[in-house]
Amino acid sequence: MRFRTLALAFCAAALAGGAGAATRTRAPQISAATLQRVTRTLSSDEFQGRAPGTVGEERTIAFMSQEFRRAGLQPGNHGSWFQDVPLVEITATGNPALHISGGRGGDLNFAYRTDYIGASYRAQPHISVDDSDVVFVGYGINAPERGWNDYAGLDVRGKTVIILVNDPDWQSPGLEGTFNGRAMTYYGRWTYKFEEAARQGAAAAFIVHDTAPASYGWNVVDNSWSGSQLYMQSANNGADQTAVNGWLTNAAAHRLFAAAGQDLDALTRAAQQRGFHAVPLGLHASVAIDNRIRRAQSHNVIGILPGRTHPDEYVIYTAHWDHLGICRTEGPDRICNGAVDNASGSAALVALAEAHVRAGRPDRSIIFLNVTGEESGLLGSAYYAAHPIYPLARTAGGFNMDSLNLAGAARDFVSIGRGKSELDAYLERAARAGGLRVSSEPTPEAGYYFRSDQFSFAKQGVPMLYGRGGEDLVHGGAAAGRAAAEDYRAHRYHQVSDEYDPHWDWSGAVADVGVYYRVGRELANSRAWPNWLPGDEFRAIRDRSRAGR
Repeated sequence: MRFRTLALAFCAAALAGGAGAATRTRAPQISAATLQRVTRTLSSDEFQGRAPGTVGEERTIAFMSQEFRRAGLQPGNHGSWFQDVPLVEITATGNPALHISGGRGGDLNFAYRTDYIGASYRAQPHISVDDSDVVFVGYGINAPERGWNDYAGLDVRGKTVIILVNDPDWQSPGLEGTFNGRAMTYYGRWTYKFEEAARQGAAAAFIVHDTAPASYGWNVVDNSWSGSQLYMQSANNGADQTAVNGWLTNAAAHRLFAAAGQDLDALTRAAQQRGFHAVPLGLHASVAIDNRIRRAQSHNVIGILPGRTHPDEYVIYTAHWDHLGICRTEGPDRICNGAVDNASGSAALVALAEAHVRAGRPDRSIIFLNVTGEESGLLGSAYYAAHPIYPLARTAGGFNMDSLNLAGAARDFVSIGRGKSELDAYLERAARAGGLRVSSEPTPEAGYYFRSDQFSFAKQGVPMLYGRGGEDLVHGGAAAGRAAAEDYRAHRYHQVSDEYDPHWDWSGAVADVGVYYRVGRELANSRAWPNWLPGDEFRAIRDRSRAGR
């Protein structure tokens, strides 16, 4: 479509009936022109894919701070627009092979990127795992509250563990089960599996890739894990982590299990049953990685709109500015521009800042936080959550924005992690005021709630919403929406093809940013303190933090 300013005007009076709903101000327009301009700029080649610690970061944070200033925000960190985030960049050099010995039919050598991906969380120039016993630990879960321990009676210190992705019941049709059925829990995320392997003392951990339970193809693993990796700096240089973490292709994993005289498919079925016992494979793994180490300061960008009557209480919007930078891919174009993911979410922060400033100062302060390092493991948001500029106990809640809907107007708004907190009621009112219904996520097995920056705040107890544009499109219905989502995941997500398209239809994005606005505005003009619902894993953390505020 040709460029034009799409606008969404909505009246705050539509919020009447919700606890603490504000009726004193009329919301200004959400500017599609701002969304377009900021997304187009951040995803241009000039920004080189926005990798932290590069010239792309320098240009990005300078641009975003200028946009926050232009929108009318104040610097959010004691007069500065930036919060330093100390990172270490570890780059594996060469193409280290993974050697498997002791198998039937001879040794196996798995090629880097073709058969496996491996990296180290340890900031050391040389890492080696030598003749490490290989053990299959099923889904690699230790969850005593759910009566499940794949490491029961097992000592994996110094060993290499092979782990399945997702939860044991991810194929369930419904949402009932030990691990919430089809809906992924944090136990299903690769981050948890590596964390648990380290706690158990493993020397190396490899997850078996499978497109369906991972919810992305091997190309995403390759683009995300090859090349430089960013981690938080630590006092012990990551010595408490496994020496090597990585992934095996499904085909490579089948070859490995066959060499041990085992059937991966049969063991997978066994691992899905309560009482599964880990299986030593009688194999030995060896891999040596030479690393280049570089320490760098990355930055979160933060602006604030001070509250009028309760400036020491806060509502927060978050979106990550980073992407993958220069990808290791074939062809003349190697820049992973990240237009949808997440130049669009960063643009939403700017458009929301404009809208809230024009509406006037609300009762509570509103924080606009553009974080670094999401693609490397939620690093910037985790750092803020561990070192908050504004107390988390006095942060009423917030909304994270990661990738806007650019498929056109929809009839619904998808809530990811629906049913977790009292913020659901705010979302229902905000969507209804915009003529939208709230839908549950269609792919709960993908675990999206644990895959973006809202999770860093949730782990510290702050109720956070996360959502995206609906799939029930005005033109084409649910089938068209599913097709658009699947096309993006297959052909653009974490690839060089995630580029700005001047033909995008921004009507759905404008409507969704309107939802973000209404939730934030109601909460910022409220005296309420939403909590997690009873029984949610984050409820106790919030109760403790609020009790001590």
